Amino acid sequence: MFRSLSSQRLGVDLGTANVLVFLVGEGVIIDEPSVVAVSVQDRRIEAIGHAAREMVGRTPGSLRVMRPLQDGVIADYLVTAAMLRYFIERAAGRHRLFRPEVMVAVPTGVTTVEQRAVMDAGIAAGAKRVHLIPEPLAAAIGANVPISHASGSMVVNLGGGTTEIAVISLNDIVADCSGSLRVGGNRLDEAIRTYIKRKYNLMTGDRTAESIKMRIGSAIVLEPAETMEVRGRDQMQGLPRTVTITSDEITEAIAEPVDQIIRGVRSVLEATPPELAADIIDKGLVMTGGTALLRNLDKLVARETGVAVHVAETPLLCTVRGTGIALEHFDVLQKIVISHP
Repeated sequence: MFRSLSSQRLGVDLGTANVLVFLVGEGVIIDEPSVVAVSVQDRRIEAIGHAAREMVGRTPGSLRVMRPLQDGVIADYLVTAAMLRYFIERAAGRHRLFRPEVMVAVPTGVTTVEQRAVMDAGIAAGAKRVHLIPEPLAAAIGANVPISHASGSMVVNLGGGTTEIAVISLNDIVADCSGSLRVGGNRLDEAIRTYIKRKYNLMTGDRTAESIKMRIGSAIVLEPAETMEVRGRDQMQGLPRTVTITSDEITEAIAEPVDQIIRGVRSVLEATPPELAADIIDKGLVMTGGTALLRNLDKLVARETGVAVHVAETPLLCTVRGTGIALEHFDVLQKIVISHP
């Protein structure tokens, strides 16, 4: 059975860590890791999404598991186009009557070349028309922030590869951090792996680091401290080993990237016009994205900036919901949306 023409509108959050797809009229229908398994010999796509993520750290030499997006932009065009085609076909139906209209959220700092790469990948994946919307604007829309008023609203969108910080008023971005901060959930994972390697001579994988972050990670020292057993490979002996780490150690490990985020928030506040800054002090700022779920990050940002912080409901879904809502209200947002063709 074919979907109707009116339903062929898709919002896509093409993230470094996850790809989410919003079907107008239905909601979020796809949420999978932006991971692809590729054959080394002929670059044939072997697995995408959850199936590819299960292979991380477990593949033979003939397969390579990769993230085709790095820091929020396309690092491998052909693999990204194949991944996008896979998700569009799943969302709109392989045997569809009409090519879908697609809205993709992109970081504010992308170049025109990177914008073109995203649009071309969407067209190659089967889209009739591709629109690009800045990520912080999409996140604000998805978090139900009133962006159409003549009042300042601040959004901090913390993704897997980038952090987007922006002050929004009258449906447009007034102040931002002059491009994306190249820090996000993946940088936190990397910091945890590096810390454990340096302190315990223990090699751990991406999935282990992410699990540590989610279970005992905190931006502020926990009272009392929590512990977790971590398994990895000893660098000296080359054999499996288990160590016990504490939440205090993880707080120390991620301190530098967390501080980068706080410095970014401060810099945008300093660049905000006084009247809009007063609005933000009254309303506080909104945090979206998966990294917003890091324990006590909201409390630390509030303490360091003096601005109240609110974590959006279901922060992981804010950006993709915003792309879908933007498609439904395209006429209002047309001036800040880039379209192709």
